[in-house]
Amino acid sequence: MFANRTDAGRQLAARLAGLPSEQLGREHLVVLGLPRGGVPVAAEIADALCAPLDVIVVRKIGLPSQPELAMGAIGEDGVLTVNEEVVRAARVTAADFAEVEARERIELARRARRFRGNEDRLSLAGRTALIVDDGIATGSTARAACEVAREHGAARVVVTAPIAPPGTVESLREVADDVIVLAQPERFRAIGEFYDDFTPTSDDEVVRLLTRARSGGAGVDEEVSVDTDTVRLSGHLTLPRRATAIVLFAHGSGSSRHSPRNRFVADVLNRAGLGTLLFDLLTTAEERDRANVFDIELLAGRLASATRRLREQPAARGASIGYFGASTGAAAALWAATEPSVGVSAVVSRGGRPDLAGPRLGAVRAPTLLIVGGHDEAVLELNRRAQAQMRCENDLQVVPGATHLFEEPGTLARAADLARDWFVHYLTPIGQPLS
Repeated sequence: MFANRTDAGRQLAARLAGLPSEQLGREHLVVLGLPRGGVPVAAEIADALCAPLDVIVVRKIGLPSQPELAMGAIGEDGVLTVNEEVVRAARVTAADFAEVEARERIELARRARRFRGNEDRLSLAGRTALIVDDGIATGSTARAACEVAREHGAARVVVTAPIAPPGTVESLREVADDVIVLAQPERFRAIGEFYDDFTPTSDDEVVRLLTRARSGGAGVDEEVSVDTDTVRLSGHLTLPRRATAIVLFAHGSGSSRHSPRNRFVADVLNRAGLGTLLFDLLTTAEERDRANVFDIELLAGRLASATRRLREQPAARGASIGYFGASTGAAAALWAATEPSVGVSAVVSRGGRPDLAGPRLGAVRAPTLLIVGGHDEAVLELNRRAQAQMRCENDLQVVPGATHLFEEPGTLARAADLARDWFVHYLTPIGQPLS
């Protein structure tokens, strides 16, 4: 089912990226890997969601006579949760409890030092804790992690893993606000049977991933105002530290710069060293008139104008420019690409309507990639017709099993990979790093 933990993490990241932002709480998200195997999965998710990565170091406090049965759990900074019912039923004395707790705290402190060194744990106060493992069997460790995350002040706790049995998922809903898994097989013997490669994750690998996450990130990652010839629009600019190319996103009908699908694709491009600018092509007032959403000439004009203004900014000077369009935004991107003043070097359309750029298709000169879902039959036919009118270098890639919004597991990740490879190939690095 999964080649390895990296593959599982990418599939899970694609699923999470397609969720409504309020369900995941992405604006205040902290991704927490359960050491050790959960950390490589969590690293992929943190990269994809542009979220900070940390480990959540927990230890179960097992009964003295039955260590596998938890009578409580501990976390860093003195966090302690106690299952009073188990303690009473087993008649555990305060001294016995304290002895087990002291022993587990020594091990917890050792692991925290090994994984983080001198770094402090990330604060969870008021944030969403996304607890990640490479698979969940009984759920006891994940349950302890949920309780510890709440004690650390998390406002919302979400558990996610590639695989878990249905009964465990239901039991975790008692302590988590949400539980998200890719598969819930009825026949479940061991997590490893669902992986081609389930080689144990080493402490060194955990440290490497955490170090990379702390040292990575964008040189610029901020909300910006995008000036056009007529209006000022809201946008989000991300420039990795050595980016020499920027991809402008033109979203489709009924979407915005906050689209989780476009954000997912942007994150994939950022990890490849490409800058991205996601912005709204219409003001809030303009969006109320549905006719504006399908006014391709208006949208293209806004995109071209924003591109020219972007080129005037010091941070973008000398950058190669690409367009990524979805739905009607794809038509706007192709239309704008015909404007000589924008100098676009590559265009990618995901589930787009290039046919709506009809009279301009033959004038597009930038290499263009059309990506369509295999089950999006009507749009696929429209893309084939549009491709027949294009004279530039172009390609049509069909993602098997995908419908219009690429909601099926792995399909959005495949589309993002195709877009990344196209842009990396055609947006030749020039000039100096942008940040």
